[in-house]
Amino acid sequence: MSDEPDRPESDSGLDRRRFLGGALLATGVAAGLSLFSVVGTLRPREVFDPAREPPADGDPLVFAAGPNDGAIVTPADLGPETPVLAFPQGKTGNRNNLVALLRFDPGELVAPTDPRATAQGVVAYSAVCTHLGCIVGRHRDHPLFSPCHAGIFDPRAGARVIGGPPPRPLPQLPIRIEGGRIVCAGGFLSPVGVV
Repeated sequence: MSDEPDRPESDSGLDRRRFLGGALLATGVAAGLSLFSVVGTLRPREVFDPAREPPADGDPLVFAAGPNDGAIVTPADLGPETPVLAFPQGKTGNRNNLVALLRFDPGELVAPTDPRATAQGVVAYSAVCTHLGCIVGRHRDHPLFSPCHAGIFDPRAGARVIGGPPPRPLPQLPIRIEGGRIVCAGGFLSPVGVV
């Protein structure tokens, strides 16, 4: 038997335990930071895209489709029976920017149409149905008809619902006539689409 005390062996064992515990802690911290870094890169970055911005004061309206696609819309292009679909110029990347333009005799427009948001009988409403988000257009006797469950809106009366399941009117877009062009006079007066 040895007369040497067991202390050096137990100090050595304690040192090993501290070393291994510290190493495991450092490994865990490094793994956590690494995971945090990887998860952070998975979140999509928000990129500013001017084509997706909502309508703003001064944006001219342009044809959304057809032979005049991209051309400026004028009051002479409009009538009361068939809406012209238009976008604010340069903002075609967001379907919620699509508007339906119609022109009436100003005396035909009644509440809840906001008269401050019309110009020379021209009205602009969101073309996105408030029921399921379908695009409105002409159908038979209805200039603002949604193919999603036959929603019907009255363009002479603030695009209020006159048929079908839409829960609210189409939002009105304030416009003005400037240099013979139809331009936005601000953003939509209420939320667009399904809310």
